[in-house]
Amino acid sequence: MGRTYSFECPRCEYRVQVAGGTDEGAHFAVQTIACADCRALYDAVTRFKAPQRQKENSQKAAPKFVAVLNRLPLRGPPHWLKFKPACPVSPRHHFRLWKRPDKCPKCGTFLEPGALPYRVWD
Repeated sequence: MGRTYSFECPRCEYRVQVAGGTDEGAHFAVQTIACADCRALYDAVTRFKAPQRQKENSQKAAPKFVAVLNRLPLRGPPHWLKFKPACPVSPRHHFRLWKRPDKCPKCGTFLEPGALPYRVWD
């Protein structure tokens, strides 16, 4: 079961809800990235279960986190699709893998997660 935490920078007040590293649920997995061009944190989808028919049309770019989170349940046999982490705004953006505790992408102050998960996803 995956978890999303709320992070808030005490210095510049940047707020974001991300996993804070690598996390995995029953239907998909994410990796938090820090995009240098956007100066923001994102959860990049690295794996997700897709219907067998989608395997034939295999995607080159990973779907966005919100699209995978709000997807309807699968019908038929599933197949795992794997993706390299990439910025959801543009795959040409430069990024690095981000794992808590790590620096704020805006000002460089260390970010810590809230005590309780913001969202629990499967």
